[in-house]
Amino acid sequence: MVDVVIIGLGCAGYTAAIYCARYKLLTLIVGDKEGGTGMAAAEVGDWPGTQFITGPELMENLKAHALTFDSVTHKLARVERIAKDIDGFTVHLQGGEAVQGRTVILTTGTKHRLLDVPGEKEFAGKGVTYCATCDAFFFKGKDVAVLGGGDSAVEGAAIAAQVARTVYLIHRRKEFRAEPYWVERVLARDNVKTVLERNVIEILGDTNVTGVRLDKPWKGSDTITLDGVFVEIGADPDSALALDAGCALDERRFVKVNAGMGTSVPGIFAAGDLTNASNYFAQFVTAAGEGGVAANSVFHYLSKQRNF
Repeated sequence: MVDVVIIGLGCAGYTAAIYCARYKLLTLIVGDKEGGTGMAAAEVGDWPGTQFITGPELMENLKAHALTFDSVTHKLARVERIAKDIDGFTVHLQGGEAVQGRTVILTTGTKHRLLDVPGEKEFAGKGVTYCATCDAFFFKGKDVAVLGGGDSAVEGAAIAAQVARTVYLIHRRKEFRAEPYWVERVLARDNVKTVLERNVIEILGDTNVTGVRLDKPWKGSDTITLDGVFVEIGADPDSALALDAGCALDERRFVKVNAGMGTSVPGIFAAGDLTNASNYFAQFVTAAGEGGVAANSVFHYLSKQRNF
């Protein structure tokens, strides 16, 4: 039995673990993906006090910090479900293992949104990928497309342009929604071509990706010949565990939390990109802040319980 089980190995989870340890809480942090979506950030220029750091470096720093505490145990495993029991919660892991915690903090973050067009599933891993900053290296000297207009897409296009021969940045609107910093960097690249007000309706290929089909012609053709497609059209909350545990979700399927990061289930808290807090502003700094608040709330919650 631990005081708190933190589910999710990203920025919110590791920050929560650090604060829980400082509150002298016996803590288990568990998840099946180290670093979460933070691993996809090639450049982090808005982490306070650090002018530049990569996402993987930041995640490794947070993990190393959390694991300096003897009260924190780390486990790489997929969580199957959370069940309420008399002393708190039983967290069931893949393979039949189970751990018990008096409280739970959910920090499962988000998962990549699918394009849902013909060819996407068929060529996943064969030219279709969901992280331009992770996989751009594999397309050195080749022609690729990045789909989307937000921060991840525009940042991904800027990174891909450093190695690819040509990058087509395809966006359904006439303007990008990304930070001006990234838009300026992309537009300054000679090998980036912007394809605006177009949707990809099919990913083409044989054994691997060979191109995409657009919903209307661009420069006289409705197809673009490509070697790879990076789908960067946003993310959805990974809230299945929360829903199964009885936590209320909002209309966008984010976990509803109060000011203390408490969910509708007493003893279960949530933090980071998974929640409807922080004005849905999915940033490292908001994830860390929510993780710290959740840990503080766990401490006060347990302080009121008998025999603690």
